[in-house]
Amino acid sequence: MDSDFGLARELSDLQKLRSQYRPELPPCLQGTTVRVEFGDATTAADPSGGHTISRLFPHTFGQPLAHFLRASAKVPDAQIITEHPAIRVGIVFCGRQSPGGHNAIWGLYDALKVHNPNSTLLGFLGGSEGLFAQKTLEITDDILATYKNQGGYDMLGRTKDQIRSTEQVNAALTACTSLKLDGLVIVGGVTSNTDAAYLAEAFAEAKCPTKVVGVPVTLNGDLKNQFVETNVGFDTICKVNSQLISNVCTDALSAEKYYYFIRLMGRKASHVALECTLQSHPNMVILAEEVAASKLTLFDITKQICDAVQARAEQDKYHGVILLPEGLIESIPEVYALLKEIHGLLRQGVCADNISSQLSPWASALFEFMPPFIRKQLLLHPESDDSAQLSQIETEKLLAFLVEEEMNKRTKEGKYKGKKFNAICHFFGYQARGSLPSKFDCDYAYVLGHVCYHILAAGLNGYLATLNNLKNPVNKWRCGAAPITAMMTVRRYGHGPAADSFGKPALHPATVDLRGKAYELLRQNATKFLLDDVYRNPGPLQFDGPGADAKALILCVEDQDYMGRIKELQEYLDKVRTIVKPGCSQDVLKAALSAMASVTNILSVMSNGGNTNF
Repeated sequence: MDSDFGLARELSDLQKLRSQYRPELPPCLQGTTVRVEFGDATTAADPSGGHTISRLFPHTFGQPLAHFLRASAKVPDAQIITEHPAIRVGIVFCGRQSPGGHNAIWGLYDALKVHNPNSTLLGFLGGSEGLFAQKTLEITDDILATYKNQGGYDMLGRTKDQIRSTEQVNAALTACTSLKLDGLVIVGGVTSNTDAAYLAEAFAEAKCPTKVVGVPVTLNGDLKNQFVETNVGFDTICKVNSQLISNVCTDALSAEKYYYFIRLMGRKASHVALECTLQSHPNMVILAEEVAASKLTLFDITKQICDAVQARAEQDKYHGVILLPEGLIESIPEVYALLKEIHGLLRQGVCADNISSQLSPWASALFEFMPPFIRKQLLLHPESDDSAQLSQIETEKLLAFLVEEEMNKRTKEGKYKGKKFNAICHFFGYQARGSLPSKFDCDYAYVLGHVCYHILAAGLNGYLATLNNLKNPVNKWRCGAAPITAMMTVRRYGHGPAADSFGKPALHPATVDLRGKAYELLRQNATKFLLDDVYRNPGPLQFDGPGADAKALILCVEDQDYMGRIKELQEYLDKVRTIVKPGCSQDVLKAALSAMASVTNILSVMSNGGNTNF
């Protein structure tokens, strides 16, 4: 019920202690003066989609990057904002809850009140549905008191509904106009921030004064690109799951007779599975990206696991821990094709009981090959984006079943002479979503909330709040904002005669980079993890002392400071302009022309090739 939102929580002693923790602010956000430096106009990450994006976003495409500066920065053309009239801002939770979300509200609230105590922050109750219905709660110190540094989204509630149809966009426009909002902050992942971009464009077209700002909050960690290093919630999810996995590893090593198959969250990308593997060192992980890249079949994956079981048995080891992302099932080519046929028949209104008889011969054979419990789950109606209900498909049980069948077969054929294979299955899907956020996620979300105010103070629309240099201490974080349209790509789909071959611009989930440093680290240790039982237990979340400031290994090993490099490049270009100007020597001019021609040629080739590896 709406009346339940914003009520004071009953806190444990630990929660009370956490509610008193106040995150630090980077120097560029301290004080009451907003200093912003605008970079060059942005372009599309994939040049081939630039024309489509610019055509659909005439008001918000090509906007510049924004960098927020500390007081001591000497930037002559920086915009300095000292006047802060009272403003009204709305904030809405979209998508699935992610630890740290409440701190984004707290950070935005504090920033509003520091710059003008008369400013107002309204929280929309029940997510996007509350936005459409104009159900609001004015945020106050009293309401925030028991939600600071706490998990969940229960202060305001949430939905996973999209803000995309004409009716929904018009309802949001009407709400923001009626409530006289100067800004609307959307908290969410790839889908929510795609909606934020379309909403910002629609508001600009309608000459609505409300500016739309996005915040990257998603536990899957898949809103990653050249501007966004990680997402609020990912750090916590991985730490909580890693402890659970490590506990299971210890149990496996103690009993020495079970193989644990653990499915983790990660719908389109395997970032959580990869990070948890690097933190806890289970024996094996099967990433969806590996399966898709190598086009591994269900048989291939089963054989891979069975070979691992047999290799361990040769060392007299009959236990192990295997991690799987929930999106794995859709990465298996023949299963993906089967799901597409099933979803097509369901959309035509075919009853689930009659699906099998109407499948193509090969699909019907695969369907009948599956154990009954999986058949039932494959027949579930798809999500709104036509993907399967991945949280309901027990891939871990399917693989455990197939591995047991194959190991029994090998035993009968005399190819395996070890002990009987025994499996125990788990799905760590919801256990971590409501966790107390880690210290990093508390800091990250709170600072992003402050950045949202700076974006609004600078009058920007259609931007995502960004922080870079995150692997370093807070006082070295770089705060900025990037147009959401600069993160969009256009993907064209054509899976059938009725499919739309022309894709719409959107933010798409970033998958694990199989050429990245984090994956390389996994591959370097894969054999040791498989055979040597080097299980590692990071322990429970730490808020003080050793481990409190530990950050995701993926974040630490990848060299991602894109925004910093953009600024560094600008500084080099400025130096060139200073050195090479009318009156310089012929030798200096010739050297500059030669170097610039070479660099330009290289960059043109890379750009035309669509190189988007960051």
